[in-house]
Amino acid sequence: MNRGVALAALLSLSTGALAQDAASMDQLVAAAKAEGQLTTIALPHDWCNYGEVISGFKAKYGITVNELNPNASSADEIEAIKANKGNTGPQAPDVIDVGLSFGPSAKAEGLLMPYKVSTWDEIPAEAKDADGHWYGDYYGVLAIGVNTDVVKEVPKDFSDLLTDTYANSVALAGDPRSAANALMAVYAAGISTGAAGGEAAADAGLEFFKKLNDSGNFVPVDGEAAPIAQGTTPVVLNWDYNLLAVRDNLKGNPPVEVVIPQSGVVAGVYVQAISAYAPHPNAAKLWMEYLYSDEGQLAWLKGYCHPIRFNAMSKAGKIPQDLLDRLPDAAAYEKAIFPSLDDQNAAKAAVAAKWDTVVGANIQ
Repeated sequence: MNRGVALAALLSLSTGALAQDAASMDQLVAAAKAEGQLTTIALPHDWCNYGEVISGFKAKYGITVNELNPNASSADEIEAIKANKGNTGPQAPDVIDVGLSFGPSAKAEGLLMPYKVSTWDEIPAEAKDADGHWYGDYYGVLAIGVNTDVVKEVPKDFSDLLTDTYANSVALAGDPRSAANALMAVYAAGISTGAAGGEAAADAGLEFFKKLNDSGNFVPVDGEAAPIAQGTTPVVLNWDYNLLAVRDNLKGNPPVEVVIPQSGVVAGVYVQAISAYAPHPNAAKLWMEYLYSDEGQLAWLKGYCHPIRFNAMSKAGKIPQDLLDRLPDAAAYEKAIFPSLDDQNAAKAAVAAKWDTVVGANIQ
C-alpha cells in the first residue's frame, strides 16, 4: 500500500471511530432522556460546587435530578443502595459519590455497575478500579495555610516548619486519630522525609510531629477558620480546598496564603460509581459522562476540588487562566500521589496506636 492510500485509510478509520463515538453518545442521551430522571444522594450544593454541576447537567440534557439527603454520609449512600435493591421508586439512588474505602467494599458486595467513561484513559490508574466499578472524581492535596499578617516568611515545605521561624505556630485541623485530614497531614509529612508508603510513612510522620512538638512549634489546637484568623494557629495543615475556602471567606482580613509543599504532596480522593440496581442506568451513565467531561471537571474545580483529570487538562491548556489564578501553581499537583486503601489503613492503625507515646500532644 502506498503512503497516500495508507493515509486515506487511516483518516477513514479515525473518522469512522469518531462517528461511532458520536453515535454512541447520541444513543446514550436519547436513552437517558427516555428514562427522564436521575436520582443522586449526598450532594450538598456548596460542596465542590455541586450546585452548579447539577444545574449544568439539567440545563444540558433536560433531565430531572431527584436529590436525596444532601447531607448523607458515604455509609448512608451504601445503605441506600442496599435498602432499595428491589425498588425502582424515588428513594433508590442511581449514583453515589463516596470516600475511597467505600468503592472497593461496595464492589465486593456486588453493589456497583461497571462503566468506563469516554475520558477513562485520563484517570490515573491508581485512582480507579480496573474494571470500571468505581473511579476517582476529585481530590484535595495536603497544603499549608498561612496567616501572613502573623507569619511573614511563608514556608515552602514541611521541613521549613521545624525551624525557629515557626515557633508556636503550626497546627493540624483536627486530631489525627479521628480526623482524616489530620491523619493524612501526618502521612504527608512522613512522605516528605522520603519514607515509603503505609506504616513507614506514618512512623516517619509521627517522628516529624514529635520534633515539631518538642521544638515548641506545634500548637495542639484544632486549626479551623477562627483560630487561623485570630492568629492562634497561623500555620495550618489541611486539604487545599478547605484552606482555599477559608482564604476566600476571610476576604483578605487577614490575608491567607495557601502553599502546596515541595515534597510529600499527598492526595485524598473521592470516588464516583453507579448503583448495580440503578432505576435509571442510562441517565446514570450520562451523568458520569458529564462529570468526567471538561465541563463537569471545570465545575468541580471552581469549588476548589481538583478534578481527577486536572493534570491532563492542565497540560492540554483546557483550564481558564482566571481559574488557575485562584489556585496554587498547577505544576505542584503533578507530584501528587494517591495512597492506596491498604496504605491508608496501615497508617491509620499506626497513628492511632502511637500518637500518644511518640508525639504526646492532646489536640483541643
